[in-house]
Amino acid sequence: MNDPLGDMLTRIRNAQMRRKSSVNTPGSRLRANVLEVLRDEGYIRGYSTTDYGNGRSEFEIELKYYEGEPVIRQIQRVSKPGRRVYAAVSQMPRVANGLGITIVSTPKGVMADHSAREQNVGGEVLCRVF
Repeated sequence: MNDPLGDMLTRIRNAQMRRKSSVNTPGSRLRANVLEVLRDEGYIRGYSTTDYGNGRSEFEIELKYYEGEPVIRQIQRVSKPGRRVYAAVSQMPRVANGLGITIVSTPKGVMADHSAREQNVGGEVLCRVF
């Protein structure tokens, strides 16, 4: 697998199209940080970790719905393995005029775009969520 984060986002998108209540994905530190941001911003209910030993783990992501519709309308990978996208704090992209979030990997950790602006740091633009 070349793009583990893109794989997780695709699993979330596919599970929501099928109206699943949860979806499983292999675990990694970057995925856990992105899931923390999604949970803190209210896009998913939460997630739990299952450890299989030998460094292998799996996340079970609890998806969130409002009146039968998925809370995540659009989730899209921006920076890909073949083309990395970086943004300075002054050029941080806004999603839907501030209604959505951009998840950014900064030197201070993975965070939403509004948190990166508050802390005055830029970084790699991982994905957009609306």
